[in-house]
Amino acid sequence: MKSLLLFFALLASLVSAAPAFAGPSVDQSDPQALIKTATQQVLDEVRTQAIAPDDIPRIRSIVNRDILPYVDFRRTTQLSMGRHWRTATPEQQEQIMTQFQSLLIHLYSGALAQIKPDQQIEYLPMRTSPQDTDAVVRTMAQTNSNPMEIDYRLYKTPQGWRLYDLNVLGAWLIQTYRQQFNEKIQEGGIDGLIQFLTARNQELTSGKS
Repeated sequence: MKSLLLFFALLASLVSAAPAFAGPSVDQSDPQALIKTATQQVLDEVRTQAIAPDDIPRIRSIVNRDILPYVDFRRTTQLSMGRHWRTATPEQQEQIMTQFQSLLIHLYSGALAQIKPDQQIEYLPMRTSPQDTDAVVRTMAQTNSNPMEIDYRLYKTPQGWRLYDLNVLGAWLIQTYRQQFNEKIQEGGIDGLIQFLTARNQELTSGKS
């Protein structure tokens, strides 16, 4: 199960407040090809040298080089906030994105260290048309146990497709965090959510569960 978290983390580690631009060698006009490239780059890195969970500099390097160009973290955060995004000030929005990114980097670091060099990914058939603006790329992660389906959701931008949501074991990332964020905002407002994320990051940094 822990090895499957890599694919959850591919979205979870969206570490920029705005989308970046990928290199010209990546086919960003096709959503499945883009996911294949991003996944393969990470797997190749793991096969080259094992990654320790506490090797944050290397993890950030992998994120910045192999993942960041293909994702839109602002969109992910905005959709996770739902209607509350519009009521947050620009400063609060920035704080939430900063703390959210830190939280997900912690998740990513543990997941990345669990990936095995022989991890295999099967990409399920899909069809897209030039008119499509949203797409889901479905994959099967081959592990020692039963295969698990991992779904990636992307949307089309003028620069190409961008990843913004992920489904693992029937749970979409945005839907999961929207429920949690809403509960914290109901309890203590936008600042209450920021305080919760900040405290959680401090716990993870200090090694607490």
